[in-house]
Parts: sequence; structure tokens; C-alpha cells
Amino acid sequence: MYYFPVFIIVITVESHLSKPLDYPSHFCSQYFQYIVIFWCQIHKYGNYNITLLCIELLFLSNLLYNMMSFPLTLALSLPVTFTDCTDRTQVPFLSDDTRLRLRPDGTLVVKRPLRLQSHHHSFSVHGWDAAGKKHSAQVTLRLRHGHRHHEQHSQRHPPHMLGHGEVLTFPQSGPGLRRQKRDWVIPPIYCSENEKGQFPKQLVQIKSNKDKDTKVFYSITGKGADSPPVGVFSIIRDDGWLMVNHPLDRELIDRYVLFSYAVSANGQSVEDPMEIIIKVGDQNDNRPEFTEKVFQGFVAEGATPGTAVMTVTATDKDDSVDTYNGVVTYSITNQNPKEPHSQMFTINNQTGLISVITTGLDRERYPQYELTIQATDMLGQGYSTPGTAIITVTDKNDNPPIFDPKTYVASVPENVANYTVAQLTIIDADQENTPAWKAKYTISAGNGAGNFAIETAPDGNDGLLTTVKGLDFEFQQKYILEVTVVNEEPFSVTLPISTATVTVNVQDVNEVVATVSAKDPDTFLQQTVRYSIGSDPAGWLRINAENGIIESRSELDRESPFVQNSTYVALVLASDSGSPPATGTGTLLVYLQDINDNGPEPDPRAFDICSRSPEPQVLGIVDKDLPPNTDPYSAMLELGSSANWSARVNNDRLTLQLTKVLDPGDYNVAVKLTDGQGLSHLTMVKARVCDCEGAAQNCERRGAIGSAGMGVPAILGILGAILGFLILLLLLLLFVRRRKVVKEPLLPPEDDTRDNVYYYDEEGGGEEDQDYDLSQLHRGLDARPEITRNDVAPTLMPAPQYRPRPANPDEIGNFIDENLKAADTDPTAPPYDSLLVFDYEGNGSEAASLSSLNSSGGDQDQDYDYLNDWGNRFRKLADMYGGGEEEEDN
Repeated sequence: MYYFPVFIIVITVESHLSKPLDYPSHFCSQYFQYIVIFWCQIHKYGNYNITLLCIELLFLSNLLYNMMSFPLTLALSLPVTFTDCTDRTQVPFLSDDTRLRLRPDGTLVVKRPLRLQSHHHSFSVHGWDAAGKKHSAQVTLRLRHGHRHHEQHSQRHPPHMLGHGEVLTFPQSGPGLRRQKRDWVIPPIYCSENEKGQFPKQLVQIKSNKDKDTKVFYSITGKGADSPPVGVFSIIRDDGWLMVNHPLDRELIDRYVLFSYAVSANGQSVEDPMEIIIKVGDQNDNRPEFTEKVFQGFVAEGATPGTAVMTVTATDKDDSVDTYNGVVTYSITNQNPKEPHSQMFTINNQTGLISVITTGLDRERYPQYELTIQATDMLGQGYSTPGTAIITVTDKNDNPPIFDPKTYVASVPENVANYTVAQLTIIDADQENTPAWKAKYTISAGNGAGNFAIETAPDGNDGLLTTVKGLDFEFQQKYILEVTVVNEEPFSVTLPISTATVTVNVQDVNEVVATVSAKDPDTFLQQTVRYSIGSDPAGWLRINAENGIIESRSELDRESPFVQNSTYVALVLASDSGSPPATGTGTLLVYLQDINDNGPEPDPRAFDICSRSPEPQVLGIVDKDLPPNTDPYSAMLELGSSANWSARVNNDRLTLQLTKVLDPGDYNVAVKLTDGQGLSHLTMVKARVCDCEGAAQNCERRGAIGSAGMGVPAILGILGAILGFLILLLLLLLFVRRRKVVKEPLLPPEDDTRDNVYYYDEEGGGEEDQDYDLSQLHRGLDARPEITRNDVAPTLMPAPQYRPRPANPDEIGNFIDENLKAADTDPTAPPYDSLLVFDYEGNGSEAASLSSLNSSGGDQDQDYDYLNDWGNRFRKLADMYGGGEEEEDN
């Protein structure tokens, strides 16, 4: 079952009528069965009289319903009364729309199928009354959908068409001018694409009413029949069945127009040719297709929500007019990256417009987004096709250029112009090679004389600082420049401006002071002239003896006592090579330009001041330089002097004021004076504070000498700190001394037998082999030695047991052996208990062997006089052995 659209027709009569229009009365009795009602509004001031005109309208939407008429809804609800319906048979009407025709009886006829693309259609209707006066009305057709059948969402309600198996009858033509109550309007024949089953299939049967009187044969012509594509449709000649021979494809051809013919057996046409329109019904057999493989869009960073970015489009070959098969909806299924929010963009599901949905677009962090989009037909319930949209975040100047580093030190030789001083580098997070990234440099301070210029490097973004003209080392040795940088594009938000400091040191070059030239009047004599310095009081100059070029050998000082009025005077000599040589003298005046090499100083540097109610002390300011390297001056107190003093400058005068009461004494005030070019000098001014009031007169010196910032409490604190430090140092020395271990000698000096001759004054006794030096055994007489070693770690082995000295002399040998063994195992024993090995010198030694010395009792024939030749060390031996003979001789 099909539901038909309901049309609302509103007719407004724009002109005033003198009386109601006259219409046949039989029209009024049938107004319920007609679908259009015309309202005639007759306007009178303060009164309305509405006349209802009854007009018949036939709207043949579908022959299946045999010229059914449909009720209409009135657009205006007003109380009406019938004023007059006469028996007048004809009223002339005319429509502006040629597709619509008004019959004289007021019936509105649709000549051919009418499609309302915008759901309404307006046109004008004109009528003439009995007096011949023209009246016009505006007619509006509005489309209103009825209730939809519960079917698939993919299928819109098709227009009223003939289906399979229906009968299509040739329209009848009446003779003469007799009015036909109904005319034929042939609706399209509907045939779905991609139909299955056996072919050919019957579409509709074409019949002629003349087939009862004679045999009628049917034929068709047109596209799809006898024109390409040929053979899509055919008709059975005898019974008029229109056949479709194979499945149709709406995407190839969506509409066929055929003409059917009916002829008798003798070939005579029994009916006028009839136009047959076959519309191919759509099925959802095509997926949406994006118009581009990858959509490219751009959005400025920092864009606000609602900002449109781009529009994506997709097409669907299926029908989007009568069905929803080709109606595409859009969606975003994925976003990469998902920062700073997972949904940065949204898309209009009908138009495909992608826009920003939230804030946070930052090109420096996320320069590009990739969106996965999806196009779906059947209002989002059908086939889907994915696509890709790339959104590039365009740059805005929201990042300032920053110097890196911010401090530069460079050296420049003097007298060189266009010299590249430094190349300044910056960092800018904005997109490269854009106006938001390109840098502009400016020297904001330190370039008052215009000696420097800076520009952006042509092959990058660095700043090239160059000299505009040659610098003079003697005029100024150092320049401190301040450089700022911005972008070509103004900042989109308020940003700080980066600043760099460039210190330029001017390098001194040994410049030519002057060149002297001398001529010899003796032109006929080929003589050579040589130059020399005759007088150079400061020793600053030297001259090339051959060409007379004078150069400086040391730095020239304008403030030197050898310079008067900025002029230095020297004498130059020129001598020829004649005999005798002739000498000429020239005076060289060197004018020295001033440079700011002397800081301002106060004068005098000492004053007296009272401690109570002191008067301000006014000092002069002396600067050896010349303007503009002098005033204006500024003063600042340093080294804590500001705690007790204040300073101010008035032109070339310095005023010092005591701000606190100080004890009488001498104080140093640290005053830092700065000239107009920034050169400063720190001077210590001596202030004598007197115990007086007001002006200091006959100030006697007393009290301690202090500094301007230190009083008696500060001095006492310093002295206390020094005293505490000395006490701490003394305690540390005592502690170290107490911990020091005084080691006793392992053997007393008198007992050391090494390299010494000992006297044994014992008388009597036994033989020499039984003569013991008992004093050497004193350490073995006790149980343990008196002195222990502290340079080794103690052992766990038991201490050795020393045997006491026996009373019996016969046991002395065993006593020595046992104690010797005990001493060998004693870790605390002295290190002298070891065997001493002496190398044997052999025969022929210059030093005689001691073995050749015999004892005093058996060497009477020996001559020991040679011992006297060995020196004082052997004097006692010489006396012992050499003196015997002399005594005997005596």
C-alpha cells in the first residue's frame, strides 16, 4: 500500500471585487470531492466578506488508483458563507506555470508528472469576471508526508508507479470539443534493479480498447528497445505484455523512455503512440566513496571551539532522492594523537564539516592530527567506508626568539670597517622559515655613535654584528652593546623580549704616527738620507731610518706630564752620507686625542668633621679627561660606608654627610665616582671625626683608627675572634705534643760498639777468651726488656722467658746461649741482635789488614810508626804501639 502526499493550496485574490464571482451551482454541491478550494478575500474597510469559490482539481498521481482525488488541508481557517453560485458555464482562467492548466470550469490539471524539489511550489492564476476585469491569485503547493509504512529505513516511499502485472490502457480521445472530465497522465513504471529469478519478466500489459473490435498488435520503440542498449525491453506483439529481458542496473541507466504503438492487422494505427517511462528502482548495492584519498586541512593553533577546519565529502551511486540508499552520514572514529584531549574535533554528520570542539591546539607540541573518518549510507545504518583527514596546525607567533647564549665577548682590530664582530644565535620554537620564526635584531644600547650594525643572516636566523666604521683603540678600548630580538610577525600574545649583551674589545694596532721626509740640496751628490729620533722625552717613538716612518713603541698617554695641551713634542734628525755628514732637524708635534681612561676622583681626599651636628663636607671632582668623557657624574658609597655616610653630586661637587654619631677617630669613606660615559673610580677619602659640634675647628686627633663602616664594637669583635683563634691553635699544639712518643735509643750512646774503640780497664782475670764485657749483657739479666717495641702489632704467642743471671760463673755460657735464643723469638727485642758481615778486602789492599796487628805482648819487632800518618782517628793506636820504644829508649 502506498500513502500519497497531501498538498496545501493557498489562493489569495489580490484585487477587490465589486461583487462575488458567479459560478455554476452544480460545482458547489460537489466541493467535498474536490481537492482544491480557492478563497476569495474581498477587503472592505472594517468589514470582511469571504466568498467561497468551488473549483474542481484533478490530480492524477497514479493510474493504479484510477484518478483518485485527495483531500487538502486549508492553510487559513476563517468563517465563510456562500454568497452566490450561479449557473454561469464558463470562466476564463490562465496559469503562469505551463506544467499546470486550469480548465474553464476551474479544474487544475497537471499536464505531466510534477516533482516538488523544495517541498513547495508557487505560481499565479489569473481570472476574468463578467465585466472583463482581471483578477489574480497566488497558488502555493506544499508537500506533506503522511505516515510511513513500517519498512526498511533504506527505502523512501517511491512515487506512485505501476508495478508488475498491471494493465496500462491507451487513453481515449473524445470527438469534437466536448469537455473530457478526466485526461490520462501516465505514471512511470517501477522496476527494481538487480532482480533475481528467470528472465524475461513481465512488467505491465498494454491494452487498447479497440481490441474488442479488431485484432490489435503492439510494439515499442526507444532507448532499451530498438535503441542502445538494444534488447533490454521487449513487448509481446499479440497480447501487449511489456517484458524486461535481464536485470537492470540503476547506476548505469536509471530511467527508460519508451513509446508503445497499437496497430490493426492491416497496419493501421488504432491508438495514438503512448509514452511509457520505466524508472529503475534502487537497491543499496554501492558503498559510499570519499572524493579524496586523504583530505588535507589547516587550522591555526589556539583556535577557539567552533572554528571550521575543512569539509570532507563522499558520494554514493545509489539513489538519494527517492531512497536513503545514497544518503551519506559522516563520523570521526579515531584521532591521533589523542592529546591534549581525545576529541579535539567534531564533524557534522550531514555536511561533513569538521570543526574544533575544544581548546588546546599547540603546534609546538602537536603539529598535526590524523583523523579516521567514516561515511555511512542509509542514514548511518548501511555500508561504511573509512577515510583519512590530515589536519595541520598552522603556526602563530606565540613563542619569542631567545638568545642562546645571552653573553658574547669579541675582539675587533682597530681601524677596520665592515668587520664581523660576532654571530648571535637564537632559539625559536615557532615553525621555521615563517614570519613567526624569522628574527629581527636591534642594538638597543651602547651604539650611540653608530659604530655597529646588526642584520639577520641571509642563510639562517642568526644575527650578524658588524662594524660600520673603523674603531679607534686610543679613543675607546671597550664597547658594551645590548641587542634585542623580535620576529617579523608581531606576537599573537604578550611575550617577553630577549636581550643579549655583547662586549667588544678593541685591539690595538701599531699605527703609523707620522712619516717624515727630508731632501738634500746637494742634488749632484748621490747621498743617502737616514732618519733618527733626536728628542723623545717620554720614549714613546721610534723611526725607520730609511723611510722616515714613525711608529709608537709604547702607549701614548695624553695625561702624561710630557704632554702639554694634548700635544707631544719630539725632534727628528735627518743625516746624509756625506763626509762630514750633514744633519737636519725637524720638530714633530703629535696631537693626542682624549679617550675615557681616567675616572673621576674627589679632591681633597681628607677632611675633618665633628661627631655631633656635623656640617656637610663639600669636595671637588677632578677628571683628567676632556668632555664628553667627564660630567655628568654620579656617586655611590661602597664597602659599607653607606651605613654611616651619605653622598650626593651637584655638577662637579661631591657632598658627604655623616648620618650617625661616630667615636672620634680616623675613618675611611669608600666613594665610587662615575663619569657620563660609565667609567668609574673608587677612592678612599680619609675622614677625621672630632669630638665637637658643628664646624670642625682645631680638631685634635684621638681615638682609634677605624674604617667608615666599623666602630668600636666591630673592632672589638674582630680582636676577640683573633684571640679565640690563637687559643684554639695553642690547645691543638699541646694536644699533639702530648700524643708524641719519645723513643729512647735502642742502645745508649756510650754502649754503642759500632766503629768505636773501647777501653777495658779490668785487672787480672783469666784468659782473653774468658774475658766478657758484662755490661753488654745487661738486657738479658731481667725477665723482660725495659724498652718494648710499639711499631708492631701484639701477637698471641706467649712472651719469651729470659733466664736470670746465675751466681756460678761456670754457667755464664749457658746463660748467654739460652737468653740469646729467647731474644731471637722476642718481637720486642732491639734490632741489633743480628750477625754483621764484613766484606773481606783481600790481599793487596791499600788499607792494611787488621789481622797483621799482633798483640802487645808478641809484636816487639813490629814498626807501628806508620800509624802516625793515619791521622787523628788513629792517634791512640799510634800512642799505644809507637810509644813503647820511646819509653824504652828513655
